[in-house]
Formats: sequence, structure tokens, C-alpha cells
Amino acid sequence: MVQQGSLVVISGFSGVGKGTVIRKLMELSDSYALSVSATTRPPRQEEQNGREYFFMNEQQFNEMIRKHELIEFACYCDNYYGTPRKFVEEQMTLGKDVILEIETQGAELIRRQYPDALLIFIMPPSGEELRRRLSARGSEKEQVIRQRLERAAKEAEHIEDYSYVFVNDDADECAGRLNALIQAQRSRMDRNTEMIGRVRTQLVDFLKGE
Repeated sequence: MVQQGSLVVISGFSGVGKGTVIRKLMELSDSYALSVSATTRPPRQEEQNGREYFFMNEQQFNEMIRKHELIEFACYCDNYYGTPRKFVEEQMTLGKDVILEIETQGAELIRRQYPDALLIFIMPPSGEELRRRLSARGSEKEQVIRQRLERAAKEAEHIEDYSYVFVNDDADECAGRLNALIQAQRSRMDRNTEMIGRVRTQLVDFLKGE
């Protein structure tokens, strides 16, 4: 029988490099499924609809909310982001560990709905390094960078709500440590009760001569 997959929430400040870490994580195991979020944010030059995000207008996004098709949604820097419910639950049933890259607001909603979800927060080595990474993008104005830093300061107040914190100093190393943690969750006692019960029954039947 296929073991139910885990729901893994990965959050972090804008510019911390969590997207890069997640891409590297996906390469380490075929047990992962990356949830593609819906957003009202316009796509960046290299982004494609359905790959990085499902890009839509506010009317379309609000319709998904009305139909309860999102398990979480939040507003970040004047744009809405949300996680489609159908994909997440289908993939977990198939045994996939579903990776959600979402903000702290959405993570709180996930925790309420899925108490067993694994919540991970990715940090920069320092605040100075975070600002450098944001500036190095070269795609955003100084005002937007300041907005993202202000948002990061607010998000920092919720870090203790997460199960684990990882520092992204080296993306490959960070992805490797994340992979080890997520894979270890499959061996948790509370996720193997059915298998344990089956073996116990088989041992009793063997001793009875059945």
C-alpha cells in the first residue's frame, strides 16, 4: 500500500534563494511534487504560466476563493498568491511529498488545516546578505527592494511558528539537508502504524501456526 505523502511548507524572505534551493531539492528525489501557486502578480521575463505560477487577474483569483479551490491564500506586496487544493491532495494520495513555497500568512493557514505538515523557514546568512541578493536581481526598483525588506522584518516575527530553520549559505548543501529531513519523516512512528500493526498480526498468526 502506498504511504500517504507529506505536506512540506517552505517559506523564507524574498531574495533568500528559496526558489533555487527548491529546484535543487526536486532533483534529489522523485518522491517530490512541487505545487504551482496561483498569483495575480505579473510574470517576470523568464517565467511561464503553469510552470512558476498560474498567472491570473483578481477576478479569476476571487472566483477560486469563492469555490474553495485554494487551501490557502495571502496578499504579498499588493499581489495575491494561493495554493490550488486539488493538485495538493491528489499528489499526497499518490504518495508524493508535496512542496509548497508560500509566505508566512499562508503557512499559518496550512498548519491549521494540516497539523502534520512540515513547516520549514529558510534564512539568509545575514540581513546584509539578504539586501545584497535583492539588489543583485537587477529587476526591481529601490522602492520595491525596500518594501521587500520591510516585509521580511515582519515575517521574521513568525519564524518560531515553523518546525525547522535552515540557513541558505550554499544552495546545494541546503537542499541536501532539506532532503534528508523530509525523507526521514517517512520513518516517523505515527506514519507507520498500519505497517506495524500488519507485522504484529503476521507474527501472532505465525506463532499460532496459521
